[in-house]
Amino acid sequence: MKRTHILYTSLLGLIILSASSCSKSTLSKINEDPNNPAIVTTPTLLVTAEKQLVNAIRSEDISLRGAQLFTQYFSQNIYTDQSRYQISPSTSDSYWNATYRSLNNLNEIIKLNTNETTKALASAGTAGSNSNQIAIARILKSYAFHSLTDVFGNIPYQSYGSVDPDFQALQQDPDNLVPKYASQEKIYKDILIELQQAADTLIKYQAERTFGNSDIIYRGANGNWAKFANSLRLRLATRIKNKDAELAKVHIEDAIKKGVFTSNSENAVFKYSKTSPNEAPLFRATVTANRKDFAISHVIVEALQGKRGPFKVTDPRLSKYANPTTDGGSYFGQPYGLPLAAGNLFPINKISLPSNIINAADYGEVLLEYAEVAFLLSEYKNWDQVNYENGTRASLEKWGVSTTDITAYLEQLPKANKEHVLSQKYLALFNQSIESWSEIRRTGYPLFLVKKGDVVWSGTVENKPVSYTFNPEVGNTIPNRLVYPLKEQSTNRSNYQASLAQQGDDVISTKIWWNK
Repeated sequence: MKRTHILYTSLLGLIILSASSCSKSTLSKINEDPNNPAIVTTPTLLVTAEKQLVNAIRSEDISLRGAQLFTQYFSQNIYTDQSRYQISPSTSDSYWNATYRSLNNLNEIIKLNTNETTKALASAGTAGSNSNQIAIARILKSYAFHSLTDVFGNIPYQSYGSVDPDFQALQQDPDNLVPKYASQEKIYKDILIELQQAADTLIKYQAERTFGNSDIIYRGANGNWAKFANSLRLRLATRIKNKDAELAKVHIEDAIKKGVFTSNSENAVFKYSKTSPNEAPLFRATVTANRKDFAISHVIVEALQGKRGPFKVTDPRLSKYANPTTDGGSYFGQPYGLPLAAGNLFPINKISLPSNIINAADYGEVLLEYAEVAFLLSEYKNWDQVNYENGTRASLEKWGVSTTDITAYLEQLPKANKEHVLSQKYLALFNQSIESWSEIRRTGYPLFLVKKGDVVWSGTVENKPVSYTFNPEVGNTIPNRLVYPLKEQSTNRSNYQASLAQQGDDVISTKIWWNK
């Protein structure tokens, strides 16, 4: 004991003597935990935010149990009330919370790149310049807020470039736990400016790279980020053209002039990993959790078979979207919106489940692609034939359809018009659920979706003829929005009520601004 005590005292004395010659900065590092750094690097924040954002918009709640059903890409074969718009309140809660977590991380990137005490460290290594990092964060924030406002309408919003007093989200120091809800009109118009300014910055430095390989979407390619911003601006401006045609035209023409997507190589895609815990959301729901209740809808299957809608030809994307039945090897979509009593009418081996392509662990979730841009350009140019064909071809190529099959399919396409362009756009947006849902709300197309009172299946059950019609449990039509999270009704009640006074009742039938 005595010897130990002497040794400890001697070592302590050596440490004190050594410390006396150290600088204060070196000494202070003794108290720093290397496993919990005071400042997280911006590339780490970016990859975290990207994954959080895509996880949120393609989650089991908002996508598989929400927009994938609203668009009739999927159909429930057990809990069929979800196909008939019986939506759990938790759907809103999880999506809202996850998206705002992503937004907080994106905003932290901006703060670290603007604060004089951290901006030099933030731009160190492969992270890239402060201005380029801010621009990319602004684009992703715009995408996240755009998704939120399309789902709910008015929401708490925050802008980099505007000091509008209604923009109170993400406020810290001190935290604002009860932010105002900004109007969707203000949000859309500000996002258009955010995207324009961010793209203009990145165009100046398009040869540079930002965030390096921590950027899963573009591996740091500034030029592609600029095209993504302008392509997203084209989408948003088109969405509000019936509300503000002059503003929409200005942004559409400026986005086209400065550069939108021109090929699939520029698509904005977040590719997941084959290894846990970074697999794609659909894989986690159907393989990891062993769920079999998400089937491909008979609506999309029949449309791709040429039996429903304006295209009377077999579409080669059918085998890319759906698996054939294990009993018989044919394609049979689960009838959409059956009553609960008929939910198990078709065993799993008799219906088509999601294809191995879209159900892969390392599936690449698309945020925006060239096919959509081409269809938007066709619409802007009064249903232009060239862009209609370009969009269709791009979608087929993206899904790996052979050149021979692409040529044969295009030769049988009817000429471009509103119905044909928007119907092809619907087919191309498969698995991009929130965006497709928004387009259905905006345009009313495709016309071949199941509506209230439509017969969804007729046949024989227990030797008796049966016919089932589609009867929503809530409302009469496809939902116009989702209700706000329950916590907003209690913790942010006054601002929640102010939003309802401006927008309308908190029900799924209330239309949001751009859809009124």
